[in-house]
Amino acid sequence: MKRLALMSVIALLAGGCSRAPDPQVGAPPADEPAPPPAPVLGEGWISLFDGKTLDGWKAAENPDSFSVRKGMIVVSGPRAHLYYTGDVQNHDFKNFEFRADVMTMPGSNSGIYLHTRYQEADWPRQGYEVQVNHSHTDPKKTGSLYDVQNVMESAAEDNVWFTPQIMVQGKRIVTKVNGKTLVDYTEPENPERPEGWEGRRLSSGTLALQAHDPKSKVYFANIMVKPLPD
Repeated sequence: MKRLALMSVIALLAGGCSRAPDPQVGAPPADEPAPPPAPVLGEGWISLFDGKTLDGWKAAENPDSFSVRKGMIVVSGPRAHLYYTGDVQNHDFKNFEFRADVMTMPGSNSGIYLHTRYQEADWPRQGYEVQVNHSHTDPKKTGSLYDVQNVMESAAEDNVWFTPQIMVQGKRIVTKVNGKTLVDYTEPENPERPEGWEGRRLSSGTLALQAHDPKSKVYFANIMVKPLPD
């Protein structure tokens, strides 16, 4: 009996030694991209993301859809929106330029909201959305001013970093991808909006990033804004 017990202990120890260690909780996947280097921009540009935390941002509805890894905001999970609530302009932008570095995984959908405000749930009803989508089933592609002036062909690709740019000046909104202008929209005096979307108009407000659905995964880095004079 003692001999059998000793053999059982040895077998358990051998099995324990050969067992692979558990992965670290929250460890990034081995194939996760590295962020591009921070751009060298002219005077007036201000970073909205410190690359380490979500300080200055507030997530609504499903906060776990947003995390920070390797200097990036990783957007992956059920519908949620991450609103800028930091000190720059007291998170109330009127005229400004915005730029970020973004990478989408195949089939992903996201968006960048402007002139919006914090909302506990649902799609933001205030302000405009600039679409981020190269290959999701939604036909409205990256750079669209969503449901106002749509772009039907993608100007960028999945798995590759690209740079969306937004300029708001007065009643004009310009969207660009990698320097190419996709939308140049001037809001009319009394824009007609569908019921429930009356807030889709220019005023002032904050910025927000969108987690669209659990199958989408999008990376944001080097998120910057340049306030412009009124």
